Amino acid sequence: MQPIGDEAYSGYWINDPTHKTFLARDAQRHLDFFRKSLRSDGGFDVLDNTGAVIEGSTQDLHWVTRMIHSFALAKSWGASECDQVIDQGIHFLWSHMRDETYGGYFTSVHNGQIIDDTKLAYGHVFVLLAASSAKMAGHPDADRVLNDITDVLDERYWDDRYGLFNDETARDWSPISDYRGYNSNMHGIEALLAAYEATKNVTFLERAGRIVEFFVHKIAPAHNYALPEHYRPDWTPDLEYQGNPMFRPRGTTPGHSFELARLAIQWWDLAGRPKDKTVAHARNLINAALRDGWNAQGGFAYTLKYDGGVLMPDRYWWPVTEAIGAIATLIKLDPTPEDEIWYRRIWRTANDFFIDHQNGGWFHEIDASGRPCEKQFFGRPDIYHSLQADLFPLSSAISNIFASFSSKS
Repeated sequence: MQPIGDEAYSGYWINDPTHKTFLARDAQRHLDFFRKSLRSDGGFDVLDNTGAVIEGSTQDLHWVTRMIHSFALAKSWGASECDQVIDQGIHFLWSHMRDETYGGYFTSVHNGQIIDDTKLAYGHVFVLLAASSAKMAGHPDADRVLNDITDVLDERYWDDRYGLFNDETARDWSPISDYRGYNSNMHGIEALLAAYEATKNVTFLERAGRIVEFFVHKIAPAHNYALPEHYRPDWTPDLEYQGNPMFRPRGTTPGHSFELARLAIQWWDLAGRPKDKTVAHARNLINAALRDGWNAQGGFAYTLKYDGGVLMPDRYWWPVTEAIGAIATLIKLDPTPEDEIWYRRIWRTANDFFIDHQNGGWFHEIDASGRPCEKQFFGRPDIYHSLQADLFPLSSAISNIFASFSSKS
């Protein structure tokens, strides 16, 4: 088994040649595994842990868009054979998931049939991410999707009163709830920053900054850096809300704190590094998630109580990957010895429990004994989180990751 890094290396592993070789190899094995998901009739299949197609699986908006983004990022890194995935994904998104009647994009389709026609901000911000990433990777049809989704988000989801995205409607844009959510807005920051990097349109950067201001500067410190996930229409936290156990669980989610912290620092970097408390708040978010979410056997609890106690102890791959990305960002910016201790500790957990050394890619879930299981996730519906855990540390940049890779090619 290839070492994940030189244990005797006295510096930071993101500078260690042995660790860089490991990251590059793991990224390539991701790409080799997920290329098998290409469907002959367009779009992508979900694969099981061996790489075989799971028959009957739907094609979900966040899954299709993340495939486009991931292979666009990999292409910028220098990986070969990415164009077919990007091209097929963009075509499928435009031709099969776009609602030609009412506009916007369906949540889920299968074999030409609409499975879920609700319109969610969560999926739509990933369309913006995919189109922006495809544009940075040079896809000729990226602008068409980018212009379309920009209009949809502006007209249907963005609430300028609060500087935040609303969440969900029916297919015809009629309201179906007054729910407001952190998750869609956190990923909204990600998409808006990618759109800014792709276009240099400052509106994207300004809107990302407004979301950062609300969650990072207002909500996080007011709640001891344990971010509430769910909100009422006036954007006051709804601490009793409980919805979908995966996408809208009760409590706080350490993995989302890692993501938000990294994205906040990315915004701060793109905004010219203003003299504010963004980085300090981001580090506090990371430290709180490490302190309260870490399982001594490895990995992170999925959700926590508002006082920091464990609510849902299940251990998934994606909080591990997001912790890696967040701590790597701190190390690039303002490293401490404690950051390196955590970075190595989390990579050892990933290597011991989540990386599939036989087939490539990562297992999505482990049980209490640390063995792969399938309670919440079936197969491998996502390359995005773990591929980024490999690729983000390989760039010295905090923002403009695509450009940082392209400049070295």
